[in-house]
Amino acid sequence: MSIEIKAPTFPESVADGTVATWHKKPGEAVKRDELIVDIETDKVVLEVVAPADGSIAEILKGEGDTVLSNEVIARFVEGAATSTASAPATAASVSATPAAATADKLVNPAARKMAEENNVNTAAVSGSGKDGRVTKEDVANHLKAAPVASAPAAASAPVAASPAAAIEALGDRVEKRVPMTRLRKRIAERLLEASSTTAMLTTFNEVNMAPVMALRAKYKDQFEKAHNGSRLGFMSFFVKAAAEALRRFPVVNASIDNNDVVYHGYQDIGVAVSTEKGLVVPVLRNAENMSLATIENTIRDFGLRARDGKLGIEEMSGGTFTITNGGVFGSLLSTPILNLPQSAILGMHKIQERPMAVNGKVEILPMMYLALSYDHRLLDGKEAVQFLVTIKDLLEDPARILLEI
Repeated sequence: MSIEIKAPTFPESVADGTVATWHKKPGEAVKRDELIVDIETDKVVLEVVAPADGSIAEILKGEGDTVLSNEVIARFVEGAATSTASAPATAASVSATPAAATADKLVNPAARKMAEENNVNTAAVSGSGKDGRVTKEDVANHLKAAPVASAPAAASAPVAASPAAAIEALGDRVEKRVPMTRLRKRIAERLLEASSTTAMLTTFNEVNMAPVMALRAKYKDQFEKAHNGSRLGFMSFFVKAAAEALRRFPVVNASIDNNDVVYHGYQDIGVAVSTEKGLVVPVLRNAENMSLATIENTIRDFGLRARDGKLGIEEMSGGTFTITNGGVFGSLLSTPILNLPQSAILGMHKIQERPMAVNGKVEILPMMYLALSYDHRLLDGKEAVQFLVTIKDLLEDPARILLEI
């Protein structure tokens, strides 16, 4: 029985996607609900799983191809896997070019595409995949080795390197050219949009982390036992402090929509999470009502699923304020860029011991620089500074968070 494999249903905010990786080859046995292909959108990587036990009969969209919502990308055969796997047929049929001169050699879609772009005959490429299949890495290795092998001929008849070459080599100086992912391109577009369409300004302050660190050291074991293994970190204190500060300064929690200012009666705080594919910002909905344990558990869950590419688009949509922590990578000071359409973003940094003047005496204290980038079209400097000072005061005396004073 033949089944059509379709791209997922994209939300209204996502126009199309790109086939990122085929995890199964035509003819290869697949079990029900096993991952067969990743579809990358502007916001997240979506997984498509097998509808039943069987095998892929034909691939219609190769790696790198653009797909629409619910578009057919492959055909699936339910039942036992076919014994003879043929080269996958892509929607864009390969014409009679040197890169596709051999029909009897197994070539992955991504490898075939790279071969076509660089005018490489796949018959000359050694395949390292299953049944001698030529992979994208095989073509890349072939391109890397080709200039070295043809060096004597190049001395007498130099040939200009193709500008589309995936890998270029000049002696020991190797360059690798790879396409930018959709997620990275979208991140770049958003950052440029924020820089060019807002009056962005950053104000700084510093906070003594000793009170929070002492509280955490005193109660972390009891906290972990009381909340089923949930660990008490610093981020939950910052989220709670930010939620209270947003309550006191509603304009920081607002956003501009054309000629209107939208005031949000809730605090949906986004927490920036770094992944191999780029930065994503899952959102803590109604953070003002969350306990420290709930915040810690939710952030931990976000981090694990972001690493595995399992965050949903709805979990990264919306948000009225964002917190980003460059301190986990060692950043001492930075100016974070706004996450549109939000009006402000808080930047945390590395905790660094520094000599500080306390009541006329010098003490060594664990200090952290805080940065608040804000849209000056909506926020005046007074409100932005007071908001940041409120967060500083709440963190330096954590009891205020509970007492809301």
